[in-house]
Amino acid sequence: MRIWDLPPPVLCRRHLLGEHRELHALWSILTGGKTGYANHPETRRWRGRLAALYRRHEALVAEMERRGYRHATPLDPALATGAAVQDTYVDPPARQRALLRAKGCDCAV
Repeated sequence: MRIWDLPPPVLCRRHLLGEHRELHALWSILTGGKTGYANHPETRRWRGRLAALYRRHEALVAEMERRGYRHATPLDPALATGAAVQDTYVDPPARQRALLRAKGCDCAV
């Protein structure tokens, strides 16, 4: 599970759509009290920051739509509570760029 901390336009198709799918899983865990992956580092860093996670989702959706994808899975904005900024990282953004570069995908990093 990974939510990148890089601008969505730099993500290749695979990482953009994969992050969107994983963000929905994470949202479900955090808003639905689900226990699967509840102690995953990525899950822990978003606790108390649903407003920031919501904003990330909206940024992903904007990029998906810019690329011509249809989006049909909105999040409930009423659940977007807590901090609106994410400043805690599993890997800092510079390391995330290096991880993406090493994948050999089409990400523009």
